[in-house]
Parts: sequence; C-alpha cells; structure tokens
Amino acid sequence: MAKTDGPALVETVRSWPGVSLRPHRFGGTEFVVNGKEIGHMHGNRLFDLLLSKSERDRWIEEGKASPHHIYPDSGWVSVYLKTEQDIACAIEIARFKYDQIKLKGRRT
Repeated sequence: MAKTDGPALVETVRSWPGVSLRPHRFGGTEFVVNGKEIGHMHGNRLFDLLLSKSERDRWIEEGKASPHHIYPDSGWVSVYLKTEQDIACAIEIARFKYDQIKLKGRRT
C-alpha cells in the first residue's frame, strides 16, 4: 500500500531528472528544476504550487486541488495530502508543472 503523506510525493518528484530539493523561504521543502520552483511542501500534509490562473481554475474545478490556504485568489493552489488519491493528484499537478518548466527551458 502506498504511503498517504508527503514522503511518497517527495520520493516521486525527486526521482524526476534534474529535480533537486532545497529549503523553502517560508519553511518546508521546495522542489526545483532548471532553477524554477515546481512546488513546495509544508510538513508532510500540504503541497503548494503556483500555476497560471486558467490552470489553477482547471485543477480546482476537477477537484484535484484547492485554492491556496492563505492566498485563495492568487494563482497558487494547495493540495492537502490526506489520502492516496490526494497524493496521486499532487503528483499529477507537479508533473504538469515540471513538464511546463522543462518545455520552457528547451525553447530558450
């Protein structure tokens, strides 16, 4: 059975090529690729990502993320890691963001 908290997410995201971890400026752990933040963890139960407003709205409408826990009207989303499905959603969104960053890196 998969873990239902942050370590399962951390293990997956850090396994992607070029991803490194570093302390996040507001506490927690930040995932970085090509010098850009994919997202960051607060403890083992909360994952935040910055997206375009249209992508933010899409993930929220699909029920895979929630408006950010502090800045609900921003481009940030939060994923509360309570179940295996939450972990899967967080990984899906993180992979989307990772792919976006890698694609932009190839264009420049």
